[in-house]
Amino acid sequence: MELGIIGLGKMGGNMAERLRRGGHTIVGYDRDPDVSDVGSVEELVERLSPPRAVWVMVPAGQPTEDTIHKLGEVLQPGDIVVDGGNSHYVDDQKHGEQLAAVGIGFVDCGVSGGVWGLQNGYALMVGGDDDNVKRLMPIFETLKPEGEYGFVHSGKVGAGHFVKMVHNGIEYAMMQAFGEGYELIEASDLVTKVPETFLSWQEGTVIRSWLLDLLNRALADDPELDDLRGYANDSGEGRWTVQAAVEHAVPLPAISASLFARFASRQEDSPAMRVVAALRNQFGGHAVEAMGDGDSPGADVTPPAV
Repeated sequence: MELGIIGLGKMGGNMAERLRRGGHTIVGYDRDPDVSDVGSVEELVERLSPPRAVWVMVPAGQPTEDTIHKLGEVLQPGDIVVDGGNSHYVDDQKHGEQLAAVGIGFVDCGVSGGVWGLQNGYALMVGGDDDNVKRLMPIFETLKPEGEYGFVHSGKVGAGHFVKMVHNGIEYAMMQAFGEGYELIEASDLVTKVPETFLSWQEGTVIRSWLLDLLNRALADDPELDDLRGYANDSGEGRWTVQAAVEHAVPLPAISASLFARFASRQEDSPAMRVVAALRNQFGGHAVEAMGDGDSPGADVTPPAV
C-alpha cells in the first residue's frame, strides 16, 4: 500500500521504517525537515494516489486536533485518516463525525510496543467501520507482531483508543506493583541479592512478563537505581481510565491507586502526609519531624500532653 504518515518521532519514525521494510510505499511528513520526505501536509497529500490513507502519529490533544482538521480540508471523499496516537476516545467520536461529513473515513488505532516495535512489532487496537479497517489490513498486518495475536478490531470508532486506554491503566498498576515489591525487598535485612531475586522470577513464575524483563534490564544497568529520581509522569490515559470507571460505575482500586502514586512521586514533601503526621501527633502523641533550614528534616517535635 501507499501510506502517508504525519509525525516521525520515536514511534512514527520506527513505524514508517517497519512498513518500508515490509514493502509499503511511505510518504512521511514531520516538522523536522531532516526526517521529512515532504515540506508540507499538502505536498504529502499530492504525493499519494487516491483513495489515500494518512496515519496521524502526533501528540494527543491540540496537535492531533489541528492535524485532523487540516486533513479534513485537503483530503478528498473516499480517503481515510488513521489516528494512531494516544487520543481520548471521546475525541475520536468527534473526529469521526467531522470527517464523515465530508466523505472521509476515520479509524482510531491504539498502538503499544514503544521503541521495541520496529524489531518486535506493535500491538494494535483498532476502532472503525468494517470497510475502512479492511482497506487498511495490509498496513496492520505488517505493523503487528508475527503470529496470531497482536491485532484486534475492537469495535466502532473510539473503541481502539478506549481499550488502549484501559491497557495503559493496567500497565500503571503492574508497574506500581513491581515498584512496591522492589521497595519492600530492598528494605528487608534478610535479602542481600535484590536484582538477582527479580532476575530469578523471569522463568517459571506467574508474574513473569515483558515488564519484568525490562525491570531486570534496568537493574542490570543500575542495581540500586541510584541514577534515577523517583518521579513519574502520566501520559493522561491513566486519568482517562479512572474517569471512565467513574462514568460506568466500575471499581478500579488498583489502577486508581497507581495513578495517585504517580502524583505523589512529584512531591518532595507531601502536604497530605504533613497533615497525617500532625494529626497522629495531636491525637496519639506520636513523634513527628520538623523541617529545618533548607527543607531538611530537623529534630523530633515533642508531642503535646494529652
